[in-house]
Amino acid sequence: MNDIQNLRNQVEMQARRIKKAEQDKSTLIAQTVFAGTLGLLLVLPIIAGAYLGHWLDNLVEGYSVKWTLGFVFLGIVIGAMNVYLFIKERN
Repeated sequence: MNDIQNLRNQVEMQARRIKKAEQDKSTLIAQTVFAGTLGLLLVLPIIAGAYLGHWLDNLVEGYSVKWTLGFVFLGIVIGAMNVYLFIKERN
């Protein structure tokens, strides 16, 4: 009798897992939005860093790209951290 109850509980648990998996299944639109969000989280800090660095380089007398390169690299680091934290939070 106990074996039958254990089997019934396992089958019910598997059925709940299957229903939950069907409900949580991602659609193509959801995957596209997710990928677009990841792209923006990565690219926007890089672009902002490039613009800020370029603006600071124009304030300096002569030709300089130190600020631009520095802020682009900082944007890459911040963008990568954004993507990592977004994926970690999502899972």
